Amino acid sequence: MDLLLTATSYPASEQDWKGLFIRSMVQSLARRDDVNLSFWGPPGPLPPPVQRATSAGDDAWTKSLMERGGIAHQLRHQRAQGLASAASLLWRQHRAFHRSSAGIYHVNWLQNALALPRNPRPALVTVLGTDMQMLRLPGMRMLLRHAFRGRPVAICPNADWMLSELDAAFGDLATVRFVPFGIDPRWYALERRFETNATPKWLCVSRLTANKIGPLFDWTEPVFANGRAELHLFGPMQEQIALPSWAHWHGPAPPEVLSESWFPQAHGLITLSQHAEGRPQVMLEALASGLPIIASRLPAHDDLLTGGDGGVLCDSPEAVQAALHALADPTVNRALGQRGRARIQADIGTWDDCAERYVSLYRHLQDQAHR
Repeated sequence: MDLLLTATSYPASEQDWKGLFIRSMVQSLARRDDVNLSFWGPPGPLPPPVQRATSAGDDAWTKSLMERGGIAHQLRHQRAQGLASAASLLWRQHRAFHRSSAGIYHVNWLQNALALPRNPRPALVTVLGTDMQMLRLPGMRMLLRHAFRGRPVAICPNADWMLSELDAAFGDLATVRFVPFGIDPRWYALERRFETNATPKWLCVSRLTANKIGPLFDWTEPVFANGRAELHLFGPMQEQIALPSWAHWHGPAPPEVLSESWFPQAHGLITLSQHAEGRPQVMLEALASGLPIIASRLPAHDDLLTGGDGGVLCDSPEAVQAALHALADPTVNRALGQRGRARIQADIGTWDDCAERYVSLYRHLQDQAHR
């Protein structure tokens, strides 16, 4: 089958941290012999035999967009510029759909489906957590329903907590199905050696913004400030936030650095984000690695950790500090991490498993189109 996949994020190099899950998605589909894949998105190394579907102008524009932090970042800080960028993006994607001879479209991010052309070709639309805020904007559901009419559509959130709202909005027009992203096998193969640490090391892997950090510093200061444990931050500083002297910030780190150097020695991952998360890929990778997670109560975190296999959900500083104390015990720590790894491996698997889930839906849409 001939497939056009579109995305607004993609790593510019092997060391780039942006859009890593899109690269993994592209690589897994490229490994299949039943998919001829073209890709529209920011410039970056593509695996053979994937064909680039962008023009030279598209490449320059999307590269600039990535360097400016993306449309969501612009909408938060420069609304007029963000709206102009969104309109330009949809126009460029619309032209790419018209140029393409692909029989199936795979659109990443729900709002990008507004660029679909008026033809009957099937479309699969991947939905992430930030899309749900866009869905609630005035008129957005009506515009998306107009884009979906007249073609077979599958709407695929990467977390099942989004299903009910998406089904209410589009269930009469589309197949709405949870399709979890995959996980690179390197994380399942990781061997932990955290017991040798003189001081427990906890990692926070996140863009540094006020909402993404949340109450992390305030709630954990009694543990980290006195040296009983260490907090290590990884990610770009996207908003100027004050870092306490006891927090160790390392800037962005590629997966190779995390998997080879930091995850093996870490006691776990901690996130007290208040951001509208979808299903954070770094949490999946931590669970696959056997790292326990301490997380704030959000729909996305509840979805991953309810049941207690792999992590602890906390809604107060006392709960966070108690979890850090309990997980300082290597036996408790390793047991919780192993339960999380076993569950994620059984329920989600690898990116090749994810590609198989997508291809099954592509075939379903093709069958609908031929009826």
